Amino acid sequence: MKQLISAIFFSMTLLLSGCATTPGDEQVEYLTYVKAGQMVPVTQFTDTQGNKIDLEESSNAKLLVLFATWCPDSQRAMKALEASDLNLDPNVDIIAIGREDNKQALDKFASEYEINFPLIADAKRAIYAKFANAGIPRLILLDANNTIVKTIIAEGEDPLAEVQW
Repeated sequence: MKQLISAIFFSMTLLLSGCATTPGDEQVEYLTYVKAGQMVPVTQFTDTQGNKIDLEESSNAKLLVLFATWCPDSQRAMKALEASDLNLDPNVDIIAIGREDNKQALDKFASEYEINFPLIADAKRAIYAKFANAGIPRLILLDANNTIVKTIIAEGEDPLAEVQW
């Protein structure tokens, strides 16, 4: 019985710890490597459809979404984003970067969640590592000049609550 209680406690701890790390990793402190006022550290991407994206070619505000397909908080944030007015705003470019996800996982996710904005595969965390060490989903708001306006860890029931330029 004691082992069962320990197993349940351990499982609940993992569930409540959010999506800080990949399943199986130990919990780590969230560190954010970028802050408001800095230029975004990455401006060029290739999405899962092979399209080249250069942030410097757009005069729109941008929303970078750092997420993982397996993370419940990320799933909630992506559903909220897909249903939001931001998704329809012609003055905001949305680009989602799948941390530790490959093209196949992202294509499946896009189909299931009806995502209509570009998804970028970041299977080895090369992009994510320029922004943070742990914690998803992360929303990075950029102005038209690609300056970081705000960074948000969007865990919880209302993941878009703090999104404002």
